[in-house]
Amino acid sequence: RALEIAAAGGHNLIMSGPPGSGKTMLSQAFCSILPPLAWEEALVVSKIYSIAGLLNEKQKIIIERPFRAPHHTASKISLVGGGSNLKPGEITLAHHGVLFLDEMNEFASDTLEALRQPLENKTITVVRISGNVLYPADFILLAAVNPCKCGYYLDSSHNCTCSARDIEHYRQKISGPILDRMDLLVYVKSM
Repeated sequence: RALEIAAAGGHNLIMSGPPGSGKTMLSQAFCSILPPLAWEEALVVSKIYSIAGLLNEKQKIIIERPFRAPHHTASKISLVGGGSNLKPGEITLAHHGVLFLDEMNEFASDTLEALRQPLENKTITVVRISGNVLYPADFILLAAVNPCKCGYYLDSSHNCTCSARDIEHYRQKISGPILDRMDLLVYVKSM
């Protein structure tokens, strides 16, 4: 139900729950309930992928909504864009689609904080010594988190091995300003 609401309204969503509860699987299926790309959207997405060097002879236009899932070790530059060629980052590659952050608590805090302005403005300005560029960044952010480091806090079938302090510290890895930009927070129970 939460995914349907997120898809219908373009809402950002965090799913919390123990390992194996289906958070990642649900996120990977999310694009299937989004409306298809309009022709104008497909052209914009294709231009972005062309700038990034991700189009080839077989695929000259992107016709499906992007689903980007960077690993939690991804750098801030890989997420927002930049480098010597001012290439678009993951948030721009997710334009008109989905950015999925699996294990969101494990991302570096400065990398997560770099999402604040793009989530608000739907654009990202990449400024480097070689120049600057404004990229679009209108995406739905889906995130999956474990409720604690071991993953089993509040789980009825497993015992949590974390202390109360550890649980609170783990939760605080995602700042209040980032949480303010998340529209839905749901707990996914284990099966």
